[in-house]
Amino acid sequence: MKAAVIWRGNMAFEGQTDSGFPIMLDADSAVGGTNSGPRPMEMIALGLAGCTAMDVILILRKKCKEVTSFEVRVDAPRAEGHPKVFTSAVITYIVRGSDIDEAAVLRAIELTATKYCPAQAMLGQAFPIDLHYEIYEDDGDGHQRLTHQGIWQEMIAE
Repeated sequence: MKAAVIWRGNMAFEGQTDSGFPIMLDADSAVGGTNSGPRPMEMIALGLAGCTAMDVILILRKKCKEVTSFEVRVDAPRAEGHPKVFTSAVITYIVRGSDIDEAAVLRAIELTATKYCPAQAMLGQAFPIDLHYEIYEDDGDGHQRLTHQGIWQEMIAE
């Protein structure tokens, strides 16, 4: 995989990867930017969310689950001092649909965490990542009710 950024003035950079899609990166005006794009560390958190989300939705769809809405949130606090690295992360999987089986969601989370998501595998070596989930039944009338929630815990062999 290759990636490059080209300076576009002030603190703005245009990034491009092998897939060919350009993305603007920028900084806050307090440090010379014009706030015209996400920050590089935001892109790392977004990459983590996107990588694991693609795995989970693919697995749930293969299991023929009726997912009507799916969201993955990443909360990654940063150190106060430079280089202001992520110190931990909480990934929350929010699944909405009809008759979504908790075991299927847990299995999808397990597979992304332990086998498929390279972003999670790599970043998990740098800081702890907790995996939470919420499952909502979509009643079809615009209302949803929480049916399951919890934290996925990797089973450790004794």
